[in-house]
Amino acid sequence: MAGEVREREVVLDIEGMTCASCVQKVERALGHIDGVEIAAVNLATRTATVRGTIGDLTPLVRAVNGVGYGAHAHSAQRSPQEEVHAYARRLAVGITLTIPVLILTFVAPDLRWSDAAAWALTSIVLGYAGWPFLRGAARAARHGATTMDTLVALGASAAYAYSVYAILTGGPDRYFDTAAVIVTLVLIGKTLEARARAAAGDAARALLERGATHARIVSPDGVEEMIAIDRLHPGMLVVVLPGEKIPADGVVKEGDSWVDLSLLTGESVPVDVGPGDEVVGASINGRGRLVVFVTTVGANTRLAGIVRLLQTAQGSKAPVQRLADRISAVFVPVVLAIAAGTFVGWAAFAGVPLGQALLHATAVLLIACPCALGLATPAAIMAGTGRAAELGILFKGGEVFEAARAVDTVLLDKTGTVTQGAMALAAVVPSDDRSEDEVLGLAAAAESGSEHPIARAVVAGARGRDLTLPNASGFQARPGAGATALVDGERIEVGRATDLSPSMAEEADRLAEGGLTTFAVRREGVTIGLIAVADAVKPDAVEAVGRLEALGLEPAMVTGDRRATAEAVAAQVGIRRVHAEVFPEGKVDQVRSLQASGRRVAFVGDGLNDAPALAAATVGIAMGTGTDVALAAADVQVLGGTLVAVADALDLARRTYRVITQNLFWAFAYNAVMIPLAVFGALTPMWAAAAMALSSVSVVANALRLRRFAGSAERGPRNTPEPKRVEDGAAVPAA
Repeated sequence: MAGEVREREVVLDIEGMTCASCVQKVERALGHIDGVEIAAVNLATRTATVRGTIGDLTPLVRAVNGVGYGAHAHSAQRSPQEEVHAYARRLAVGITLTIPVLILTFVAPDLRWSDAAAWALTSIVLGYAGWPFLRGAARAARHGATTMDTLVALGASAAYAYSVYAILTGGPDRYFDTAAVIVTLVLIGKTLEARARAAAGDAARALLERGATHARIVSPDGVEEMIAIDRLHPGMLVVVLPGEKIPADGVVKEGDSWVDLSLLTGESVPVDVGPGDEVVGASINGRGRLVVFVTTVGANTRLAGIVRLLQTAQGSKAPVQRLADRISAVFVPVVLAIAAGTFVGWAAFAGVPLGQALLHATAVLLIACPCALGLATPAAIMAGTGRAAELGILFKGGEVFEAARAVDTVLLDKTGTVTQGAMALAAVVPSDDRSEDEVLGLAAAAESGSEHPIARAVVAGARGRDLTLPNASGFQARPGAGATALVDGERIEVGRATDLSPSMAEEADRLAEGGLTTFAVRREGVTIGLIAVADAVKPDAVEAVGRLEALGLEPAMVTGDRRATAEAVAAQVGIRRVHAEVFPEGKVDQVRSLQASGRRVAFVGDGLNDAPALAAATVGIAMGTGTDVALAAADVQVLGGTLVAVADALDLARRTYRVITQNLFWAFAYNAVMIPLAVFGALTPMWAAAAMALSSVSVVANALRLRRFAGSAERGPRNTPEPKRVEDGAAVPAA
């Protein structure tokens, strides 16, 4: 309903922002509106993300307009290339006309009509090529504000106006060349900056473009018809031929094939699918014809969710940006004051002509660059999160980068993280007076209501033996501890292999030492047997542990499994430290214990019982194969199931934070060094304009280095460490 007020998040496109002080003004304006809880403005994406109790967008748009900027509802179709082309057109005119102005000024200054021609040409340069700066400065001035446009417009206009005054009064000095060159050089910088920002934001656009544009639907009478993707809705049946993109999330109804998820997860390994299997929109169908029942379309698909998360991360700020924000809020007014003081100082105390004093003041206006301060963080975050998305890694916000730099310990859940999580029944050990089929049948009946990988393995094992399962009711899951149910009226418990008879304890130890996950089956509290399942380690687990150690991180494993099982798995992959027999709440305790000892912990997990530890960790990393709860609790999502991507995520997060600090350092250093040089007359306005343009470009170019980050799959396998055996919770090289 129009005008409905509810808790939500909206994104606005903001027009006219040029520097960090613009960001501050727009954020303050939006933050003062009733109902707005958070307003985050991103200079690199030119967007504002507003969260709170928001109805109509009109108050938000009016608030932005009130401080001198434009705002409208965000359009995903808006191409950043439009801004590049707009600057490029003005730049072409600026270069074409500035060159003759320079010739008239330095090569043929004595021609009778040279002053008039330079005046006319510079007027066009300033009025057309420089119009965005003049318009931005005027709009800011109407609202009593100042921006980077103010500095450029004042600098170019002062040189132009003084030259016109000199012609009209017969004065000796002409600075048309200075005005024209200022506009052209700044336009070169803005064009290059816009190109670089467009490149930094390519990932989100590329993800959006990966979706299908049409779908082949099947009508109730069996007729196939191609329709536009926006006409697709849940409940439809679509046909996907080999090589085509699956148009939306759904469930396979007919056909067998494999799908390529690399566009979404960064993994090149195809996934086999058949009737009953879920498929994801934008994945590519392999060899067979599939008929898919559509369950989710549009903004609710997994691809759309990934894009939203990426855009949220790209629009976020790192905490380190706060100092730059505080300085940017007063940057332009301070520079204007310094420029005015420079003019007065040179004219009144140094005794130079007014024209020369004006040039020194103009140089101060032009050398100052609030753009670099404003772009330092968002450009790096855009490039880092964009490259991560291409590798199948999603960061939830800019604060993750700052947190990741301090991580020194990586705590890995075992099942589904270090291991594949694809359990298979390995052994059934009945008590003396029971049979294997009886024990397995009762356990499978009790576990039939669970979606846990171990439960599915037990049920599948029973069906593989063609066992008829008795009726079960009253199922209750105990996260990390097992399950109970009433089977034919008796309480059957499947859980930890504890409090066993000596003979059963010996069998449990033997199975655990072989790397099997072992648990007990009890009827009315009496142990009637043991069941063991096998879970192979992931193929890349050894390489992942090696990469983590190469980053200076200490990997450790935590699991609810018996110690013997956990240590056997740890020895296979080279993990030195193991925390075994840990309940879900114990995982949180392990995280907090490590943090209390001064460690900064990244926790990696995928299950429902991992969510508390993911939330408590310095950085929580959820495997994309995990539960929705785990994904929601994490700071980082690894969309695929590869463990080496965890090392990639932490490595890329560290590099992104390093680029942020580099950008901020150079932005501060540039202004701290260059402004005094301009004050003391060491820079001409032309050099100042060139340096200012270059400073913004250099910040974005430095951020774009992150686009060259090579993921593990692109680097190829490393030499893996020698397998280790585990003794007393710490592994040592195998004999």
